[in-house]
Amino acid sequence: MQKRHTFIDLFAGCGGLSLGFEMAGFTGLLAIDNWKDALTTYVYNRPNARTLCEDLASVNPYEVKTAYQISDVDVIIGGPPCQGFSVAGKRIIDDERNQLYKAFVNFVSCFRPKAFVMENVPNILSMGGGTVRDSIIKDFECLGYKVSVQVLTASDYGVPQNRRRAVFVGLADGEVFKFPMPFQSKKVTTAEALSDLTEDSLTDGADYPTAPVSDYQHYARRNSSGVFNHEITQHNDKTKEIIAMVPDGGNYKDLPAEFQQTRKVHIAWTRLSSTKPSITIDTGHRHHFHYKWNRIPTVRESARIQSFPDSFVFLRSKTSQYKQVGNAVPPLMAKAIATQLSEVLWKDKDQE
Repeated sequence: MQKRHTFIDLFAGCGGLSLGFEMAGFTGLLAIDNWKDALTTYVYNRPNARTLCEDLASVNPYEVKTAYQISDVDVIIGGPPCQGFSVAGKRIIDDERNQLYKAFVNFVSCFRPKAFVMENVPNILSMGGGTVRDSIIKDFECLGYKVSVQVLTASDYGVPQNRRRAVFVGLADGEVFKFPMPFQSKKVTTAEALSDLTEDSLTDGADYPTAPVSDYQHYARRNSSGVFNHEITQHNDKTKEIIAMVPDGGNYKDLPAEFQQTRKVHIAWTRLSSTKPSITIDTGHRHHFHYKWNRIPTVRESARIQSFPDSFVFLRSKTSQYKQVGNAVPPLMAKAIATQLSEVLWKDKDQE
């Protein structure tokens, strides 16, 4: 039996990226994040997981290596926040504002994995006219990695959401990583993802009220003992009245003029389209609404849109749960990357 490949997840959150790698047959050795709520959810869904709740800017990877007795890891994955990336011309690893990005580089330098996967917002590739992208690539090339980068759209990989992420993959053997091709199957729509969930709340662990009506719903329900995190948000009558005026797939432009400026953001009063993948969901800012019901999606509906299976349960306050879901990498997109990477790693092993 082949040994499973291993990973360390930095900036792990609740573990969307981890889950995709686990779906592809990888084993997590450690997950690090500075938000206790997210790690509480991480461990609840993986009772044997090892986690470290620390600010990565102040974590010494060599001390972690000793404390957790990790002598060998195949892949380091994660998405360091990019708010501080400098475009002033010097290498970003030298900029003190980029401690978190530097932490990712330092972990790769310490553990020397066979590969790393780093994801971020798409505009990281164009910041500073491309100097940030080039600087990231240079920092990892200095460690001996061949780096490939591409913007991936989640709906190309079975996720019912058009979320786009820039993904950097580095291979230690000098090979160029080829990103997974978009699936040939038809994209999953919001209705295919959500139509079996009810307009009203369900108590945690409740039985499914209807049979699944799509392949995606079969996927979502696999190994789940019931419905969790499906507690609706109670809007006031005025808000519901305005939502009701927006058609399936519409937005504030569909409202009477007197209501169009009631929210000063361009995504205001957006109703999801039942016939397309969802727009990118946020962390609970209440600007996008169910394609049919006059309310925002529940945490479970948001998790479905992100491609979390129903067996993955979110803990802590409802506000925290929304943030955990919204911050995550869609697991099915992560699985596609991990599956492609696994083939490269096994090929390398076969050649040893």
